[in-house]
Amino acid sequence: MAVIVTFDLPGAGQELYDAVIARVTGGRGFGRFADVGDPGLVSHAAGPVDGGFRVTEVWESAEALAAHARTFGPILADLGFADLEPTIIPAHNVVVR
Repeated sequence: MAVIVTFDLPGAGQELYDAVIARVTGGRGFGRFADVGDPGLVSHAAGPVDGGFRVTEVWESAEALAAHARTFGPILADLGFADLEPTIIPAHNVVVR
């Protein structure tokens, strides 16, 4: 079952987001799903919110997200967000172009 994941990064801005993306992608940037390297990512959106930055993703399954977290989690921890607890909910419907 697909899951929707929301990461709220209080006090963070685009600079942190860009640093995480650079490390996750080995500096290639993130313009297509293949840049992430972990299969299972369905959608990704990120932008500023009051007091921080938000990333919302859809993953094909909780297992696919967990596999990605093994790469992503240590990077966030290294950048000062070790205690980040994303909101994860089951997706009822996912529509992509």
